Amino acid sequence: MTKSKKLDFRPNEYVVYPAHGVGQITSVEKQEVAGIELELFVITFEKDKMTLRVPTNKATEIGMRALSSPDVIAHAMKTLKGKAKVKKAMWSRRAQEYEQKINSGDLIAIAEVVRDLHRTDDQREQSYSERQLYEAALERLTREVAAVSGGDEIAAAKEVDDVLSSRIAA
Repeated sequence: MTKSKKLDFRPNEYVVYPAHGVGQITSVEKQEVAGIELELFVITFEKDKMTLRVPTNKATEIGMRALSSPDVIAHAMKTLKGKAKVKKAMWSRRAQEYEQKINSGDLIAIAEVVRDLHRTDDQREQSYSERQLYEAALERLTREVAAVSGGDEIAAAKEVDDVLSSRIAA
């Protein structure tokens, strides 16, 4: 078993796990699983009250990454300002694509989902599944913006909301 780039992450560092969003590495521990000694990152997701153990040698392979740089955050905010691109495909197909973008862990893709599903008060009501996807994408985006800026999620949510509101005014 080769050890592929495993110590890119350190305890107390915030990371993005594609399927769950921003979490904090609390420790690196050794554990024996099926007779094999494994080194694991212990990642806690405070908001979800969840702890995840990821083998250190598989972390980059599964898409775990460091927080986005401020440049990527700026690009994501610029993406939010763009015009919504809603394909004419069936909703089930679009929902599947949105779900894949959210779970990709790619901040720009997540920003695209927020942009495309954002509704103003004068637009038609969102369906339940649309709202669920929108809220999931918005939460992932604001958590990462908050973690990168070192601020709180409320300030990050307001920042994202201001960008979305400025798009409407334009």
